[in-house]
Amino acid sequence: MVDHPILRQTVLDAVDARGIAEFYRELLGLRYRIGDEPPTDGGPDRQAQEWLALRDERGMPVLAVQPVAELPPVDWPSGHQRVHLDLTVPTMEDLERQHRRALGLGSTLLLDRSDDEDEPLYVYADPAGHPFCIFVAPGTPDDGH
Repeated sequence: MVDHPILRQTVLDAVDARGIAEFYRELLGLRYRIGDEPPTDGGPDRQAQEWLALRDERGMPVLAVQPVAELPPVDWPSGHQRVHLDLTVPTMEDLERQHRRALGLGSTLLLDRSDDEDEPLYVYADPAGHPFCIFVAPGTPDDGH
């Protein structure tokens, strides 16, 4: 059982998901998660229409890009940003425990996909409205409790 979820990666929204993923891949020396590479046959870039994940040299998640149809203008620090946090836990039991903790700390549940067989998750807004997800990811470290 874990006391806290683990920050897995930062997720950026982008109208051109592949373009932003390529920018950060080059800038930070990252590589794609297997299956997220650009198509080499000139065919449609289906993965860029869903989700692109970038890893470090050890294969650890660092950054993901989520495609969106449009984005509000960035006027941070006074307004909009375009990111959310992905937090992971190792088991369903931990997911339910952290779900109760997140609600108890003041977050608002935005989406319940805890019954998803491939990637059970909850999506929340923090007390200031910033979105974040908590989901089960195999291999998430257990803190020993």
